[in-house]
Amino acid sequence: MAERNAEEIFKEFKEHSIAEFFKKNRQMLGFSGQVRSLVTVVHEYVTNSLDACEEANILPDISVKIKEIGENRYTVTVKDNGPGIPKAYVGKSLATILAGTKFHRYVQQRGQQGIGAAGCTMFSQMTTGKPVIIKSGTGKGKAYSAKILIDTLRNKPIVNDLVDLEEAFRGTIIEGEFADVKYEMSERGVYEYLKRTALSNPHCQIMFVAPDGKENVFIRSVEKMPEKSKPTQPHPLGLSVNDLLEYAHSSQNSRKLSSFIVDTFARCTPNKIAELKEVDNAIDFDKDPKQLTWADAEQLIKAIKKIKWIAPDASSIIPIGEAQITKALKNILNPEFMSVVERKPKVFRGGVPFVVESAVAYGGSSGYISNGNEVSGSILRFANRVPLLFDAGNCAITEAVKSIEWKRYNIDLEAQPVSIFVNLSSVHVPYSGVGKEAVAKEEEIIEEIKLAVMDAARGVKDYIRGKEHVKFESGRYRTTMRYAKQLADDLHSLTGADQKRMEEKIEKLVAKHYPHLKKMAEEAEDEQNESDNAEGKTEKDEEESNQ
Repeated sequence: MAERNAEEIFKEFKEHSIAEFFKKNRQMLGFSGQVRSLVTVVHEYVTNSLDACEEANILPDISVKIKEIGENRYTVTVKDNGPGIPKAYVGKSLATILAGTKFHRYVQQRGQQGIGAAGCTMFSQMTTGKPVIIKSGTGKGKAYSAKILIDTLRNKPIVNDLVDLEEAFRGTIIEGEFADVKYEMSERGVYEYLKRTALSNPHCQIMFVAPDGKENVFIRSVEKMPEKSKPTQPHPLGLSVNDLLEYAHSSQNSRKLSSFIVDTFARCTPNKIAELKEVDNAIDFDKDPKQLTWADAEQLIKAIKKIKWIAPDASSIIPIGEAQITKALKNILNPEFMSVVERKPKVFRGGVPFVVESAVAYGGSSGYISNGNEVSGSILRFANRVPLLFDAGNCAITEAVKSIEWKRYNIDLEAQPVSIFVNLSSVHVPYSGVGKEAVAKEEEIIEEIKLAVMDAARGVKDYIRGKEHVKFESGRYRTTMRYAKQLADDLHSLTGADQKRMEEKIEKLVAKHYPHLKKMAEEAEDEQNESDNAEGKTEKDEEESNQ
């Protein structure tokens, strides 16, 4: 076979649009597997609705409706009460990949890449050939409707049937038809995703209409909007050499390295520059940052790591909050006991600040029930309030939770009704893929999650230990009282004394010396009676239902 020269080979060289790339690699956006693909569609639209409402200071009311129209074919309709999408931006918002209001902002937010909604438009077009239909309005009689497609070869929107509507409608309604998807009630289905969304966004109310027509409402737990996150600067701790060089070479106003550091990074002051000079006086802080070399940046990074820094400014990160998590867990899971922890801000590579919140919920509707009655623990993963249902094995949260010795906390994740809640909040969540379903396994993040979960687990450990102590003590009391009757009978045989009277005296004597045991036994007995009555009622209801 004759050799081919470079000119012949490179005749086939072509440029491709980012939309065309994702069309051929849709699994990277989360469109892999029928159940996951449907959840991805709902996730992208609901996330956009939440972000829009919060930007406009509006308590979110979101409705999601899924209707089956054929085998593995559904329509998905998502409606919100947000500020709407300006008509001039509707095409770019829904049909231009890597276009949006978020990627360029160094601020905490749910979505980051500007891919989600456009990816859904592309997925609808790929599987059904149909456009996504949108209706949006500002509430001031400026509503419109349109049909949106995407030109994947050029990554450009195609907007058809754009019609103005004389309606006082505020918000956005998006409807798309999708094939090669499937709805099912499972731990990784749409219902579970919306349930967890309500859990991590207690200020939101969600109404969900399933394909069978059943309406499910996740009621708002908190009547207060979360605080808005503020744009922030990267923290010097965690910066890599390459990060520092990119910031320095793109600097616009700083003529000296010293002023560049103070202006660009958080917690940097002239006093910190003086400390850095003391650590390494060979660094030229009068140098133009645009002239910084790799060796210069390496030298500066080493100096930065040798001095103490104040933790990142927490105002740039808005976690859910201990009180809100407590209310949401009570509203959704109604656990027997829970322990909630919020850690102080930390940083990971690139100087990016993050905060970990954790909770361990025990009993109630916590955990996961399989095969009708088998109970096991569950890990509820969140990033910036967004539920992460898939790719659990590749997630830093899962690795951190699994690495804990749970026996030390009297917890068995394989057999107890326990839910481990973890939310990572950051201006830049390091997802392991563009599908945004798993947090990358950064060492700093794994360690911080582990510490937060262990802190929450200690509270549950004390509760379980106390519960077991009560059970043991009440059992000891009941055992002692069982022997009272035998002792009274023996005394009657020996002395001829009245058996019933002797039994009463022995019971009073035990109760006098161990009053707490008597109370524990009575409480345990009442608890058991309530449980028996509840089970009896459930069985009766099942019998009536079967009849």
